[in-house]
Amino acid sequence: MSQFTALLEKYSKPGPRYTSYPTAPYFHTDFSEADWIDEITTSQDPARGLSLYAHIPFCDTLCYYCGCNMVATGDYNKASHYLGFLEQEMDRVAKLTDPRRQVKQLHWGGGTPTYLKPDDIRRLMDMMRSRFSIAPDAEMGCEADPRELTREHLVALRESGFNRLSIGVQDLDEQVQKSVNRVQPEELIKTVYGWARELGFSSINMDLIVGLPHQTLESFAHTLDKVVPWAPDRFAIFAYAHVPWMKKHQKLISESDLPSFATRLDLQQLIHERLGAAGYDNIGMDHYARPEDEMIKAQASKTLWRNFQGYTTHKDCDIYAFGASSISQTPNCYMQNEKNLKKYQELIGKGGLAVERGLKLTRDDQIRRDAITRIMCDLELDKASFAAAWNIDFDSYFADGLADLPPLAEDGLVSLEPTRIVVSDLGRLFLRNIAMCFDGYLKQANQDQPRYSRTA
Repeated sequence: MSQFTALLEKYSKPGPRYTSYPTAPYFHTDFSEADWIDEITTSQDPARGLSLYAHIPFCDTLCYYCGCNMVATGDYNKASHYLGFLEQEMDRVAKLTDPRRQVKQLHWGGGTPTYLKPDDIRRLMDMMRSRFSIAPDAEMGCEADPRELTREHLVALRESGFNRLSIGVQDLDEQVQKSVNRVQPEELIKTVYGWARELGFSSINMDLIVGLPHQTLESFAHTLDKVVPWAPDRFAIFAYAHVPWMKKHQKLISESDLPSFATRLDLQQLIHERLGAAGYDNIGMDHYARPEDEMIKAQASKTLWRNFQGYTTHKDCDIYAFGASSISQTPNCYMQNEKNLKKYQELIGKGGLAVERGLKLTRDDQIRRDAITRIMCDLELDKASFAAAWNIDFDSYFADGLADLPPLAEDGLVSLEPTRIVVSDLGRLFLRNIAMCFDGYLKQANQDQPRYSRTA
């Protein structure tokens, strides 16, 4: 076993991905629609940007590995009907929003947003533009499933203003694809990628997944042999989380077909080596980008941020999210919509919003969120500037977390300087472990702790 693989094994433990802090399992149903309306109303700063998100839960077929909130259906009427509820929800939120605020970022996720027909892609974008002020240089991204996708779908996205595309590749091995019910030939993906380049999307990301059934080091190396030469701007390579107690359809995957823990570790090393050799920089959290990418530049200038859409270059934005299960965010709170599609539509149909749960942040939540975010985005914590920003004594406030860091420093994951905590290049692969040292909720002696996926 190499030293690299040994570290992956040592630090592989359940932990959050920190798309928020506190993490979503701590949201609670005592947070009401009135709480969310009050938060929107009182947090209107015309100088603060907006990030809009729309959740399209529909897919043509069920991918057995999926951890998203989705509905597999061949009845397109469900989607066109759903857009009517999205419009009602947007209308109610827009009326509470200062019209001077500009949308700096916009993202559609799912499910499969490109499940929508081209005309409905335009329809949904028109809904957003008619209610919110979208900046001319807004970052606008959409997730895409190559299957059932036509060139006309991508034309509709470009005409609607989208400049970013994330293509779900996952794996090119036919046996792996069949085992998860997502068969998409290499030539199909190559064709879709070619259309996206031809139509001028400024940034194209490819999603891959490691840990799928029947995946081997050899088979995934073959996938990398194919996709790396295509030269997408970014890669997001996620570790499959087998959580059948949460996602019942994952029981369709036989655990005996999943790669062993040792193989998963070898796959992580393979990815690190191959993408590094191809010129991609590791941003952290399984995200890789070319050195000229604006995300790499944002990390260097300490303007990178992390939210429910993952890493973003737009730090000072509130998220207004629409659709079933979507999560909104302001500096002071989080709010999640009703996850059940029928209940979401019933609540919106009654003339209100679809608030299921949320969380008002305490001062400690905000301080620890800032520390975790700086670790995951800036890759360092300057103690003096952080202490001044929050009017705290850094070493005293984080005494518990600082006590957990020396073993990580001994393994070369962080450098503990008198005035700074700095993540090493190697430590970028272990950001979740480093961030967990600052997580106050994980340190609580609670038998009801959430179940998280493993960090490696």
